[in-house]
Amino acid sequence: MAEQQSSQDRTEQPTQRRKQESRKKGQVPRSKELNTMLSLLIGALGLLMLGGAIASDFVSLFESALSFDREVAYDKEMIPVRLIGLITSSVLILTPFFAVSIVGAFAGPMLMGGWSFSVSAMAFKLDKLNPGKGLKRVFSAKGLLELLKTLFKFILLSGATILLFNLLLDEILSLGGRPPEEAFSASVTLLKWSLVAISSAMVFIVMLDVPFELWNHNRQLKMTLQEVKDELKESDGRPEVKTRIRALQREASQRRMMEAVPTADVVITNPTHFAVALKYDGNAGSAPMVLAKGRDLIAQKIRSVATDNQVAICSAPPLARALYSCTEIGKEIPQNLYLAVAKVLAHVYQVSKMGGSVDPAPLGDIPIPAEYRDLYGGGKFNGE
Repeated sequence: MAEQQSSQDRTEQPTQRRKQESRKKGQVPRSKELNTMLSLLIGALGLLMLGGAIASDFVSLFESALSFDREVAYDKEMIPVRLIGLITSSVLILTPFFAVSIVGAFAGPMLMGGWSFSVSAMAFKLDKLNPGKGLKRVFSAKGLLELLKTLFKFILLSGATILLFNLLLDEILSLGGRPPEEAFSASVTLLKWSLVAISSAMVFIVMLDVPFELWNHNRQLKMTLQEVKDELKESDGRPEVKTRIRALQREASQRRMMEAVPTADVVITNPTHFAVALKYDGNAGSAPMVLAKGRDLIAQKIRSVATDNQVAICSAPPLARALYSCTEIGKEIPQNLYLAVAKVLAHVYQVSKMGGSVDPAPLGDIPIPAEYRDLYGGGKFNGE
């Protein structure tokens, strides 16, 4: 079904995950023309740098190969030995050039698409032997484009070769009249510059092929809107799973909060709808810290834990609403509530010294800043 889907439906740019998956499958942008040009050009530059030394070494090798004693010519056992020696010497002379050529072969893929090794790309696929699909690829739009590129490359390189041959014709013909050593050295020089010129001509093909291959690779990876949504859903997780995770996180947070309530100095309430547990360490010189806070059922739970652990509970509705709305668990109370909280703590400490109840009598009117006075005003908590 996916293969039959029209490319017009694939309007969305590929996601990073889609690109990574295609890379694992070995689907990366490649330009054969770039690989060919760099292989030829780097090989030509290598020959340009090493050609003189290679020519000189081969001249010496030919001289030693063609200069031997009469006994060696009639010794059948020496002929294979000398032949192997000549082949080995030739390979050693050409080894630096081969190394440069290997670098050229890897330069193209590394520049475009980077290093990619995929076992799945090497796996045998039976559909590749299907003649119908093979003909479909040949007569497709991409097959036609490849044909046009091949024709353009043939015309360009043929033209460059003919032009170069005409320019160097006199020098090529003069090689026959030169001494062998000089002719061989001149031939290597001609070959070097000819390869540089022909490989440089391929730059025009590469300038057209590389942008097309990048565009075509991106077009093949494009996704439908539904595919993007499905991938986003898989990446972020299903809604029910996310809801369950958030619920577990809330439960863990509430459990830690309830475990801190027994260490509080006072729980300020509304008296039933809000509850905020505070702790003040006077020795540290810091402000009171919020250990727990909650509303409705959580507030009731905080009151229950505080009662079980002999923590003072003080009813101060405006202050409880203000603390609930403007504080965070584990943080100090705001500076503009210091005075109000100090009065509550002083009241609790006074009752505690006198051996009073854990749940002291409600305080009178505790002044709080004007911005906190209308919190939840007009609702069911007003006046509590």
